[in-house]
Amino acid sequence: QVQLVESGGGLVQAGDSLRLSCTALARASSNYAMGWFRQAPGKERNLVAAMHWSDATYYTDSVKGRFSISRGYAKNTVYLQMNGLKPEDTAVYYCAATRPGVPVLRSETDVGSWGQGTQVTVSS
Repeated sequence: QVQLVESGGGLVQAGDSLRLSCTALARASSNYAMGWFRQAPGKERNLVAAMHWSDATYYTDSVKGRFSISRGYAKNTVYLQMNGLKPEDTAVYYCAATRPGVPVLRSETDVGSWGQGTQVTVSS
C-alpha cells in the first residue's frame, strides 16, 4: 500500500467549482491507476472518475461534462476539477490508487490504497 494525501474539499454553493488533489507518497512502482470515489450519506461508495496508467479516463454519467480528472507529470498526483457543482454531488470523496501492476481502475476491487476522504458539501 501507499499513503494517499488528499486536499481540497469544502462547502460551496450550487454552480460553484472545487478542485480536489491527491498525492501518492513514496510510490515506488509504476503501471497503476488513480481516481476518485464518493460516498453520500446512506449510500454506497461509487467510482466517480479515474485516470488509468495509459492516461485514458473514465467518468460516471452524472458528472460527465462537469468534472475533469488529470494527473501530474510524475503521475503520482491526481486532480479532480469539479465545475457546476450540484447538491447531489455532496459526499465524502476518496482518492484511490490501484494495486501495483493494475493499470486500470474500474471498481473497489482494483484499489490497493485509499485516501482519508474529504467532505464536499454543495448547498442549494
